[in-house]
Amino acid sequence: MDYIATTMSNLLQQTAFLNLTFGNFLMILVALVFLYLAIRKGFEPLLLVPIAFGMLLVNIYPDIMAKPEDMSNGVGGLLHYFFLLDEWSILPSLIFMGVGAMTDFGPLIANPKSFLLGAAAQFGIYAAYFMAIFMGFNDKAAAAISIIGGADGPTSIFLAGKLGQTEFMGPIAVAAYSYMALVPIIQPPIMKLLTTEEERKIKMAQLRPVSKLEKILFPIIVTIVVCLILPTTAPLVGMLMLGNLFRESGVVNQLTETASNALMYIVVILLGTSVGASTSAEAFLKVTTLQIVALGLIAFAFGTAAGVIFGKIMCKMTGGKVNPLIGSAGVSAVPMAARVSQKVGAEADPTNFLLMHAMGPNVAGVIGTAVAAGTFMAIFGV
Repeated sequence: MDYIATTMSNLLQQTAFLNLTFGNFLMILVALVFLYLAIRKGFEPLLLVPIAFGMLLVNIYPDIMAKPEDMSNGVGGLLHYFFLLDEWSILPSLIFMGVGAMTDFGPLIANPKSFLLGAAAQFGIYAAYFMAIFMGFNDKAAAAISIIGGADGPTSIFLAGKLGQTEFMGPIAVAAYSYMALVPIIQPPIMKLLTTEEERKIKMAQLRPVSKLEKILFPIIVTIVVCLILPTTAPLVGMLMLGNLFRESGVVNQLTETASNALMYIVVILLGTSVGASTSAEAFLKVTTLQIVALGLIAFAFGTAAGVIFGKIMCKMTGGKVNPLIGSAGVSAVPMAARVSQKVGAEADPTNFLLMHAMGPNVAGVIGTAVAAGTFMAIFGV
């Protein structure tokens, strides 16, 4: 009888119920909300489902993220090893290769002025950087937080790892991916506030055809130019352009297929679950987390506004040939931001088709955010 009582007591002690805190229950609730948004509402499910499930796991069983030195057998938790790939910047770089293999740079090549809109949208990053310093974050932490403004999760994780800000990586990554998922909710009010009905109805001329040679040369030239100026961007820009070269060369279809499908989705699983698992209640429920989330939202809003305002300037300078709405796509959320530009334009005029025009600033924004991250690394000598 004593044996049975002892066994049942041991089993009871091993259940999660006796070890969970109020904070764990709160984070489990947040995870369930994320799962609802992803599954029911369709907000970036490829990102939110693994992130939310990682969040769920770590708050039920914290040892799944335990370091080897904290375990009696010297073996760390499963998601700890996934997270190391984030810290070492491996997974963010592989994500960029997949994005490159999936993306058509033709609209950007056809309209190089799109680079200016992509650059303008990076204003939110630098605005958030100075705000973060004002709020008491050190310069490296401020830089890592500010990249959220580019709505680029992989770059946010990459820079946080390179600058040694792993303690903030969870909140930064969750904020970045959350805002990527919420682009259709956050951007339209800003876009409508800053544009008139007439501006939103502007129809843009069809883009010129882009030759195969141009598409092949583009990733090679961008890699050479950007990486010569900012060598620290090579892991991101280099992988982005390598993936695109796979796509456009036409001679490595197997590599294109692998990079844009199987490899991409494997990396998303590893990155998403490990990022979600970095949000244990002890690590996430802090004042600094709320500050990071708020700064990320401010940065994203500023970036969207800056892109639209610069689009208005281009509209005036071209005599009304540029629809300012495409400036909002200058953030890095590919292709969601471009789709939002199309949606808002179509609301003003159902016959308006802005998607391909918006893809130019959208792709430029991916490059621009990587360049901003490289600039910060160069400044701090990383």
